[in-house]
Amino acid sequence: MPTNVYFDTGTTSEQRLYEDLIIEQLKIYGQDVYYLPRKIANKDTIFGEDPASSFDDSYIIEMYVDNTGAYMGEEEIIKKFGLELRDDITFTVSKLRWETLVGNNSDLVAERPQEGDLVYFPTTRAFFEIQFVEHEQPFYQQSALPTYKLSCTKFEYSSERIDTGIAEIDSTEDSLSTDTMNFQFTLENEVGSFVLENSIGAIDYIINEDFTMSTQQAVDQGEAFETAAGTNTSSTADDILDFSERNPFGEVDEY
Repeated sequence: MPTNVYFDTGTTSEQRLYEDLIIEQLKIYGQDVYYLPRKIANKDTIFGEDPASSFDDSYIIEMYVDNTGAYMGEEEIIKKFGLELRDDITFTVSKLRWETLVGNNSDLVAERPQEGDLVYFPTTRAFFEIQFVEHEQPFYQQSALPTYKLSCTKFEYSSERIDTGIAEIDSTEDSLSTDTMNFQFTLENEVGSFVLENSIGAIDYIINEDFTMSTQQAVDQGEAFETAAGTNTSSTADDILDFSERNPFGEVDEY
C-alpha cells in the first residue's frame, strides 16, 4: 500500500522551509570559522601529496561544532618519537550557505568541501584539516540533503604558503615556516676579488667599485704545475705518445 497521499514530505516548499530552519539554528548555535580552500601547485600522483600547496583565500562562514565535551579521536599520544596531538573535530555546515559563500567562487572547481582544505577555528586558534566530507546526514529528511558534516583533524603545518590577507591566520606561516629555500642575498658595497677554477685554468676576477666585473689574468694550471714541481709534460719530437718528466731528483723518466 502506498504512503498517504494527503501528506507529502518531499515538496519544494517544505524542503526550503526545512533548510531555512537549519540555517537559522546554525546562525544561533554555530561558530564563525574561516574556510581555506587548498590550491594544488604540483601534485605527486604517486604519493598523492603536494608539498608546494598554498592557501590564498579565506571565507568566513558559520558552522556548528558537533563535539559537546572535548575533542574526539585519540587526542594526546606519547610515542617513541615524542608527543603527538590527534585532536579530531566535526563541523556541520549548511549546503546552501557553503555554495553561496564559497562554492560560487570562480577560482574553485569543486562543488562541495574538499578533503585537504582547512578550517580555521578562531575560538581555539587552531587549524583543522578536512579528512572526510559526509553529505548524507541527516539521511534524506524531507527527501533532501541540506548539510555537510566535515570530519577534521588538527592540521600539521609543513611549509605550506598561507597568504589570506588576515593577519591572525597568516602569522602561522611566519612563526612555523621551515622553508629552507627562502633565502635573501644582498650585494655589499665592497671591492674584492675571487678566483674561478676549471679543468683548463684559473681565472682571477675583480669586482670594481661600480659593481662591474673584470678579469685580471688567466693562469694555466699546466704551467703552474710545471713551475712548482719542475716537471715537463711536453711530447718528444719523434713520437707524440712518448712523454718525459723530470722527477724531483733531477732525473728524466721516460714513458
